[in-house]
Amino acid sequence: MAPRDEYNVSSTITGADACNQVGIDSLGITNPTTIYRNMTYQQFFEHETTNNEGKVAHAEYGDTFCVDTGKFTGRSPKDKWLVKNIGSESDQNIWWGNVNQPTTPEVFKELYDKAVAHFNTLDKCYVFDGFCGASPSSQRKVRFVHEMAWPSHFVTNMFIRPENYEQLDNFTPDFTVINACSQVNEEWEKHNLNSDVAVVFNIEERKAVIFGTWYGGENKKGIFSLMNYWLPMQDPPQFPMHCSANVGKKGDSALFFGLSGTGKTTLSADPHRDLIGDDEHGWDEDGIFNFEGGCYAKTINLSEKTEPDIYRAIKKDAMLENVKLVEEGDSLVPDYFDTTKTENGRVSYPIFHIDNYHKPQIAGH
Repeated sequence: MAPRDEYNVSSTITGADACNQVGIDSLGITNPTTIYRNMTYQQFFEHETTNNEGKVAHAEYGDTFCVDTGKFTGRSPKDKWLVKNIGSESDQNIWWGNVNQPTTPEVFKELYDKAVAHFNTLDKCYVFDGFCGASPSSQRKVRFVHEMAWPSHFVTNMFIRPENYEQLDNFTPDFTVINACSQVNEEWEKHNLNSDVAVVFNIEERKAVIFGTWYGGENKKGIFSLMNYWLPMQDPPQFPMHCSANVGKKGDSALFFGLSGTGKTTLSADPHRDLIGDDEHGWDEDGIFNFEGGCYAKTINLSEKTEPDIYRAIKKDAMLENVKLVEEGDSLVPDYFDTTKTENGRVSYPIFHIDNYHKPQIAGH
């Protein structure tokens, strides 16, 4: 059985008590009567095409869904905020400043209520329940609530997917992200924010809201920021790393550090070594481990000759973002050399799209 077929913990919950059955009623979301939870890849493709959420690209190794994220083709760091809960553990341990920008619990409550109110106008929504971190000692349960199929597809690619229904029984998330990306914060000036876009995390309440940006990377990088907070607080402390990683046949691990776009994904995709992950890892007493369940590669100037593993990973179940599509006959074909939209064209794909990935997702130091 192909890995894409092995992933099947999908359920569609309908009826007036759908929110209660999934557990999002505890968030205040009570109106949707149809909830698509942990959809299969086959279901995602069907929903994305039926809902006209993007276009189907005829990539060389398989049809791939492609989305346009609008004016934001990357993260918006000046619009990311952390709630400063005075006297709390996070208040005392976060280095507040231009990177970790503080906002107030009152602002968060207004934005949270706005996000919940939006979802309570919807008849349906998408929920993904999964995990961040392959090490059992620090793994976190994460929940995402989305209004469209493709962002749920994105987090399904990028986070660790449940292997069976038992892992979803009585699922209590350690953190929940409510992504109301179609909405904007009209009161941003009153809230002393920087624009009508808002990505706001409340560590003590274990919740976050997203407004005004469709960019998929906000979902993944937000949880990475939390892992950067949580892991050093462990006993014993663990080290979060912005790096890619692979392992040789003799168990020799290699880490590749660098800023976004400097080659971490490219260097770690080595045909002679097994891929652990391409972006976010932890270091604990037992070894190094991947935070994620997929890869998020830049597509600029991508070719099979220069980056064969990434090029071949672009097939059904992967998802292209902000990649130029050109007409060839009746098909739309990706042009990775056309950067008129952005130089930050991306593809997300589940890690099993790399043939020689390291299945344990954990390796020695």
